Amino acid sequence: MFGFRSSHVSLALPRLIAFAAMSLLLSACSSVRYYAQAVHGQGELIVHRRPIDKLLHDPHTDPELAARLRLALQARRFASRQLGLPDNRSYTGYVQLDRSYVVWNVFAAPRYSVQAVPQCFPIAGCVAYRGWFSEADAKADAARLHARGDDVWVGGVPAYSTLGWFADPILSSMLRWDDDELAGTIFHELAHQLIYVKSDTAFNESFATFVQAQGLRAWRASRGLPPQGDQRQALGDGFTHLVLDLRERLKTLYASRVDEVAMAAGKRREIDDFRKRYEHWHRRHWPDDHRYDPWVAQPINNARLLPFGLYDQWTPAFGVLFQRAQRSWPVFYAKVRKLAREPQAQRDDELQMLSRSAKDARL
Repeated sequence: MFGFRSSHVSLALPRLIAFAAMSLLLSACSSVRYYAQAVHGQGELIVHRRPIDKLLHDPHTDPELAARLRLALQARRFASRQLGLPDNRSYTGYVQLDRSYVVWNVFAAPRYSVQAVPQCFPIAGCVAYRGWFSEADAKADAARLHARGDDVWVGGVPAYSTLGWFADPILSSMLRWDDDELAGTIFHELAHQLIYVKSDTAFNESFATFVQAQGLRAWRASRGLPPQGDQRQALGDGFTHLVLDLRERLKTLYASRVDEVAMAAGKRREIDDFRKRYEHWHRRHWPDDHRYDPWVAQPINNARLLPFGLYDQWTPAFGVLFQRAQRSWPVFYAKVRKLAREPQAQRDDELQMLSRSAKDARL
């Protein structure tokens, strides 16, 4: 966002990163209003960005804010010095927003399809959403898509990356996260600046997610902190599996060519059955953890399912690649760049083989 999966994609939905800001500025979008809001929104961030170093030396800066910004700068330096990520002005500035999110992403899918209605931009390529700097504008866009028959979903975004076109700042919306989430997001977004393949979201997000997770392990170790527990990861992985299973069931239904009445009834039935499976899974494995209950309780449609799986589809493959690079970041990045230059079909085949190696190693 982009990108992002430092906690878990379903909870990360409200923070899916609109990583195509520069593309928004340059896109051939026919909507003048869309073009204008993109220019205005990015311009506002540039105008209001303040150097973190100056804020830390300002006696009027709130001590709690100063502590979080100091941590962000430390993570920023660690990213370049220890992880080999770009050393530039990104995440050395701060912007105080007057709203909860910086961008709202609009996802759309046809009523009987689990494939996104693509949004294509010159730099980022085709992605599954379009970002708006105003919630009202995002909702209006979603209403337009809904009126033509699409399933839609609008998600707020606390942070986004311009892929190095601008010096991306730390945003006040990012400071709601805990220390690990804040540091991990910096690693994730800088990974996008380092290697990015146009129109291959799964590759880009899986790569950045791997760098984020591996970088966070190294970051915690450097600070004398123990490794993160596995419980949160296991919970997130289990929930993602349930959602991806629903998506596969809907995909099979939509390919069945039954009439529209039967299709609509089947869609409702699959979503109801998903909620029952979730309840059984939740009671059996995580009875005291309710973080996914609100997501399940809200209306579910094809568009809400789109982000799942994007952030970790190939992370096991990148893990194998990292081990084969002897855990050397420069060697690893060279291998990833080689993959990035290949045609997508060949790249996917190699990632599939690497993923199988990762699975075999776990058996």
